[in-house]
Amino acid sequence: MRQRAAVLCGAAVIAAGAVTAVPAEASAPHPAGTSHAAKPSWKKCGTDDYPTLQCASLEVPLDHARPSGRRITLALSRIPHTARTYQGPLLVNPGGPGGSGLTLAGFVASSLPKEVAAQYDVIGFDPRGVGESEPSLDCRPGHFSPVRPDTVPAAPAVEKANVTRARTFAEACGKKYADLLPYIDTVSAAKDVEALRRALGSEKINYFGYSYGTYLGAVYAKLHPDRVRRLVLDSVVDPTDVWYDANIGQDHAFNDRHRAFLAWVARHDATYRLGSDPERVEARWYAMRSALARQPAEGRVGASELEDTFIPGGYYNGYWPYLAEAFAAYANDQDTGPLVEAYENFGAVDAAGDNAYSVYTAVQCRDAGWPRDWNAWRDDNWDVYGKAPFMAWNNAWYNAPCAFWPTAPRQPVDVTNGDLPPALLFQATGDAATPYEGGVTMHRLLRGSRLVVEEGGGNHGITLSGNTCLDQHLAAYLADGTVPRGDGEADAVCAALPGPEPLRSKAASTSSRGSTLHGLIGRRG
Repeated sequence: MRQRAAVLCGAAVIAAGAVTAVPAEASAPHPAGTSHAAKPSWKKCGTDDYPTLQCASLEVPLDHARPSGRRITLALSRIPHTARTYQGPLLVNPGGPGGSGLTLAGFVASSLPKEVAAQYDVIGFDPRGVGESEPSLDCRPGHFSPVRPDTVPAAPAVEKANVTRARTFAEACGKKYADLLPYIDTVSAAKDVEALRRALGSEKINYFGYSYGTYLGAVYAKLHPDRVRRLVLDSVVDPTDVWYDANIGQDHAFNDRHRAFLAWVARHDATYRLGSDPERVEARWYAMRSALARQPAEGRVGASELEDTFIPGGYYNGYWPYLAEAFAAYANDQDTGPLVEAYENFGAVDAAGDNAYSVYTAVQCRDAGWPRDWNAWRDDNWDVYGKAPFMAWNNAWYNAPCAFWPTAPRQPVDVTNGDLPPALLFQATGDAATPYEGGVTMHRLLRGSRLVVEEGGGNHGITLSGNTCLDQHLAAYLADGTVPRGDGEADAVCAALPGPEPLRSKAASTSSRGSTLHGLIGRRG
């Protein structure tokens, strides 16, 4: 059994880098070691939610080994600092890979304590290939259009159809972006971060990444440890498992999280009338899946789309009441309306989703080696399915283009690092997308790092989502470098927030901040 220090919000702390009124490393306009790259030209692009947001762009080399070669453009956003004390740029990334970070800058700046956010230029960016960056990838528009073949290849024809989809996607990427794919990867993205640092004229950066953004941050820190001032990693990728093994691990964790959702539904049987026994509720969910495989709801939600709809519940339990309503309406009343609405809200893939998936596959398939023999995928995923059926084959097909990817893989980066200031890591014990053990592994590999654990939590992306204890640790670290120090596996432990309530309850509500965050965090990594 893992032992964790029972250190709560009042944990023993140490300071990581005292802060002067205007830290020299944050404010130097042209510090040593920076290039003469043109500074971003910031223009107002405020929204109702983030009225002080500014936007800019930055040209970077497609191939950083050829700095005078072809250029691509990164889209940037910024909430500028307003305090006299300036701690430099705080770069934020939502993960994915393939997630857009432009709106995340506004969210982070507005969610941190005002006195802390005011000391940073909070900077978001669309990584290469993503969103507003140019060129923006879209390998095969409509790849996820309903109704897709059943993810579970129970018959040879179904397996063949899914393999064909995966191969077709990979071939389409290779045909459209042969010149780009060798450079859509985490190392290239990390080098873009360094180019951004130089363009900003800052000797060092502060970095805050969620999900896959934790791996991007760790890779940047490995390449440029002397350029890291503060490093926050929330919901941490296991850097020793990229990426095939990581997805197998996700399958088991998402199955556990889905069962936690079904148990929650059972506890609220008075509302949903699906049974008070979690096993009975689970049986009814799979019966719904079988029925939709035979007759998709309104010609849009088949078995695969049902999985797409419920997988987001593994990331964030604030979606559970909506998913339970849709489940109950279909199972109890044969009412397909709420299920189709849930699919449109949580599972359907639009043009931005097509772009995100294109970048996701490009990065994951390029970052590391994948089995090229489909027999290995078949054997591994049937084995997983026997133990954890909920997402096994859905996830397999999501990643299957990597079996046919046209670009040779790189070697994964060993992020082991003993040259950083103390980094601050946040991890929920029941996180499905980046299971708990990954946070422990990263903590071990980043010497001097501190690990804050949300005990009993299952959400993915846990800071700035309503947990005051976690947010106090984050704010203290960004304010003056204070970090907790414990004597167990974790340096501090925060209790998880209470679970959601059914929508029909007077107490029914989800954290608006949590809902906003989970709409921004990139999924599947």
